[in-house]
Amino acid sequence: MQDLSLHILDIVENSIDAGAKNIGISICEDRETDLLSIEIADDGRGMSEAVLKKATDPFWTTRQTRRVGLGLSLLEQAARAAGGELSIKSQPGVGTTVKAWFQHGHIDRKPLGDIGSSLLTLIVANPGVEFTYVHQHGGSEVRLNTEEIRAQLGPVSIAAPEGIGLLRKRLEKVRVKTGF
Repeated sequence: MQDLSLHILDIVENSIDAGAKNIGISICEDRETDLLSIEIADDGRGMSEAVLKKATDPFWTTRQTRRVGLGLSLLEQAARAAGGELSIKSQPGVGTTVKAWFQHGHIDRKPLGDIGSSLLTLIVANPGVEFTYVHQHGGSEVRLNTEEIRAQLGPVSIAAPEGIGLLRKRLEKVRVKTGF
């Protein structure tokens, strides 16, 4: 994957496949400590200890449609290439949290990419899922919460043209404030 937004897209799709109805995506950029962290937390079905031990093995997957599972292993590889790590915490029936750390200024750290387009795609394609996005950057914090957007839209679907328009406006504000 060319950038971190595509990794986020992939991991969140795993969350949705696991039945998650609430997904939190947090990005923290701290140039003072030279750290970039990405956390994705969901309330999906979670993983057993046995599955969790195999979760980053690229040649193992729980899916029946293919014999490899590259998402977590590729994110782990990207983190390690940039002086970071990946951690996964999961509990059956509770959910899963995936956290990746990167040395922010590392020459091999992938760019964040188009987070806004990834978020727009995820939200519009999954109107039954609540998303919370938090991005901390340069001492400021930007939040996007689909529950608040739905309240503002009233009976209009978040996937309707009016909903997509409002989402784009909100994501543009996020882009301006964070620089992604």
